[in-house]
Order: sequence, then C-alpha cells, then structure tokens
Amino acid sequence: MTKYLVALFVFALASLGFAQEAAAASEGAGIAAGLLGVGAGLAVGLGAIGTGLAQGRIGAAAAGVTAENPGRLGLMLLWFAIPETLVIFGFVISFLLIGQIG
Repeated sequence: MTKYLVALFVFALASLGFAQEAAAASEGAGIAAGLLGVGAGLAVGLGAIGTGLAQGRIGAAAAGVTAENPGRLGLMLLWFAIPETLVIFGFVISFLLIGQIG
C-alpha cells in the first residue's frame, strides 16, 4: 500500500512541474525550469527517505552490538554516519540543478 502512495506522491509532484508550463510560458522559462525544480526536490527527498530507512536498521544493529561489546561504540557510530552521505549527495545534486534554472 505504501508503494502506491509513494508513486502517487511522485506523480503528483511531476504534475506540478507540468502545471508550471502555463505560467512560465509568458516568462520564457518553459517547462524545463519546473522539472529541474521537481528533480532537485526529489534528489533531496528520496535521499532522505533512503537514509532514514538505512539508519533505522543500522541503529538497531548498533544498539545490539554495543550492548554486547561496549568497545565497539566508535565503529558503530561510523557505520551509522555512512548513509548520511546519501543526503549530502542529494543536496549537491539539487544545488547543481537549481544553478541551471537561474
């Protein structure tokens, strides 16, 4: 059920990009600017969703490992921080896309 809701949400955002065409036609920006904006939002949003899912599972495993061996806390914090790079890459891509709009 959640897969269908996510797909519906993505298509709703895409339709907003197409709705921008009428307003942007008078300004000369076209549909490309709207779709670049939607792409920038999707880069950050989907990256954040993926990071949240990964960190949830890694956090649960890290809590179990730390309970058994407290000396592994530093290593578990490192493994917990690695998925955060996905959001950073999403921000970089969104800044690159927004830079193409203006």
